[in-house]
Order: sequence, then C-alpha cells, then structure tokens
Amino acid sequence: MKLCHGDAFCTAWPPFFCVERLQGPASFDIDLTAMEPDPPFRSASRPVSKRSGPHTMAFLADALSRVKPSATIAVSQKARELKAKGRDVIGLGAGEPDFDTPDNIKMAAIDAINRGETKYTPVSGIPELREAIAKKFKRENNLDYTAAQTIVGTGGKQILFNAFMATLNPGDEVVIPAPYWVSYPEMVALCGGTPVFVSATQENNFKLKAADLEKTITPKTKWFVFNSPSNPSGAAYSHDELKALTDVLMKHPHVWVLTDDMYEHLTYGDFKFATPVEVEPGLYDRTLTMNGVSKAYAMTGWRIGYAAGPLQLIKAMDMIQGQQTSGATSIAQWAAVEALNGSQDFIPRNKEIFQGRRDLVVSMLNQAKGISCPTPEGAFYVYPSCAGLIGKTAPSGKVIETDEDFVSELLEVEGVAVVHGSAFGLGPNFRISYATSEELLEEACRRVQRFCAACK
Repeated sequence: MKLCHGDAFCTAWPPFFCVERLQGPASFDIDLTAMEPDPPFRSASRPVSKRSGPHTMAFLADALSRVKPSATIAVSQKARELKAKGRDVIGLGAGEPDFDTPDNIKMAAIDAINRGETKYTPVSGIPELREAIAKKFKRENNLDYTAAQTIVGTGGKQILFNAFMATLNPGDEVVIPAPYWVSYPEMVALCGGTPVFVSATQENNFKLKAADLEKTITPKTKWFVFNSPSNPSGAAYSHDELKALTDVLMKHPHVWVLTDDMYEHLTYGDFKFATPVEVEPGLYDRTLTMNGVSKAYAMTGWRIGYAAGPLQLIKAMDMIQGQQTSGATSIAQWAAVEALNGSQDFIPRNKEIFQGRRDLVVSMLNQAKGISCPTPEGAFYVYPSCAGLIGKTAPSGKVIETDEDFVSELLEVEGVAVVHGSAFGLGPNFRISYATSEELLEEACRRVQRFCAACK
C-alpha cells in the first residue's frame, strides 16, 4: 500500500499537500477489497443520526446525516410561500442587496455575449479576471499575488467548499467563531472535518477575544475561519483587534487562515477595513483570502466568488473544481472584470443608503420591549438579542422559550420573517437583513414593536 504517511511525517509543503494524494488513483497501490468503510464523521455540534425510513432514504449518502438545511434559505422560502397564499409578509431573511447591478457591469456582460464569449473557460477563471483580482488585492489591500495565485468559483460558497475539500481529513478541526454564517460548519462536516465553535458574545460586540482563540486551538486544528464584517452580526474588526488575533495565529504555524472578506466594501462611518495578511504579512504563506462581487456590486445572481492564496493550495482547489463545475459562467466572469476594473463610484452611494437603513433599524428595535440591538460596523445585518422576551407569552398563547420560538411567533402573528440566532450558533438573538427599502424596514420594525408589546 503506497500512501502518504500523514501530516506529521509527510515532507510535502504545505504539509497537507502530498503529491501522492493529489495525483489520483495512478499513484496508489491499494487492495480496495481489503479495506473496511470508515466510520461516520462527527461534528462538534451534533451526533450522527441513524439512517431509517423507506428504501429511498436508505439509498441516500451517510454524509447527509452530518448536515442540516440552510436556515436563511428556509426562512426566505417560508416567506415566499406565505406571500403566495395571500399573507402580508415582510421578508427580512435574505442576505441580498436590493440595488440593481450597475449598468456598466450589465453592458460588459452583453458585450461579452455579442463577442461570442460563451464557451467553456479555464477552470480557475479567464486570465483577464484573474489578473483583475490580483490587481484588486494590490490596489485595495496591499497584497502581492500573481494571477496564478488566484481562483474564480461559482460564488464564494464554492471557493470555501473547494478549500475544505482539498485540505480536510477525518479528525481535522476547523475553528469557527460564533455567531457564524450558517454554511461554514456544514461545509466542514461534509468535507470530513470537525467544526469547533468559539463564542464571540454580544458583551464583546460579537468579536472574538484573542484569549478565547488561544484556548480553542489544538494540535488537530487545521483552519481558522475569519469573517469581517460578519454575517450575521455585522461586527467588523479594527486593525488593532485583528492584530490581537493574528498574534495568536503566529504562535501556531500549523493553523491556516481562511478569511471571508465578502462584505469588505460595506463598512460605515470612519471604520477602516483590514484583512489578516494585510495586518500580519507573516501569515501570507498559510492564508486563503476569499472575496466576491455579490454584495458590494449587487451581483448575487451572477455567482462569482474568488480567492487568492499559496499556489499549491490554489492548484489543489483547481483540481477539485475541475471535477465539479469546471469554470464559472463565462458571461458572469466578463461582468466581474468590469466590476473590479471599472468605476467604483456607486459603492459610496450605496453605503450611505445602507448606513441610513442600519441607523433606522437599530433605533426602532431598541425601542421594542425586551429587545437589545447593538450598532454593527458593517455588512447589512443587525443581530439583536431577544433575551428580554424569553419566558414571555406570545399573543397566540405560546410561551417563548427560545429565539426560534420568537421568530416563529413573529412570523405567524405579525408577518415579519427573520432568522433565529440559534441557526448562527449564538442566541437568544435573531438576524435582520436591512437590504430593503426604508419604508418596508420601518413597517417591519413597527410590527416587531407591536409584537413585543403584546407579549406578557
């Protein structure tokens, strides 16, 4: 049996890239008939469920027992279903700007179609986009990457999934601060890793303390996932706050950093965005910096995410993607070139609108009985606490015992759809997206106030 001996003995660099493991079946000498199946993996948050039910369920993969559906998608779907039945519902669950894609970006896509740019593209992206990504990182983050160190995926989700799939082995731990984006732990579990959660509480403005990060890292830790500004809390780390975390990471050279900068351009006031490698260049060789055009450029449906990092990691992710989707859609890639290289004038205008909405929502929610809502530095979410409503009785007569009860009753009684905080790993809170009109936000907040006042 010719196999890599594992991270502790493998001489490949980085340690979890072994040529024998990446070259495929031709480099292995294994008697498959002698191998027994691996036991199911377990995440830190829940046990593996037993397969049961009809024959069709037995056909499904065990991997499905390690994940659960996206709560944010479920809330948006529920709101749509109620609207279709004639209910007056205000949906504040989706993380999607309500602005239209800028005209120059749309025209770039149309021009690409007219030029015949409708064929397959290289797996990692068209050269023009990869070059634009490298220039963006230098221009905005002072990070030096070659185009070969970049990769384009079908949205940020694919970038993250490829990174985990290319690197995680059973038993590998991934440290994820809570509250977290709902997909992080599910991706880790699907890829065979173990998500390990560390709380970033409301008392610390939903920001992770360096001491808590230090206590969570073990010899099994492979990745630390960092998201600023945060989905769901909107919390964003200053240079000094981030430096405290990178100082910890510098003491643990076996830990890689996956930073999700998708909301980079959506910070408010005089807040200055920073990304980990910008703050600590010593992390350059073990950091994957992920970004995309969805949020700042109002291009969620175009499905373009991108990342830059060490060349061998990018090559491994390219190999994974080559057996999934291959290249992202050609037309969207050409639109993304214009997004990154073209005028950025609309971003400050959109930010000003978002900031006004944020201030409105925070003010009105803090006037609701039992609700406490901090002011976030970025993104387009607020993450208020509903602790003051726990134990109260809703107008329906149901006792509110959890944040999930709160959002369920709020939807049923007042027709306001939000996402419960337990879906993001930290409660009793709930997430509101203020990526909609001030008129709808004001009405939604009035309904929240009315609902809270009616709880006894």
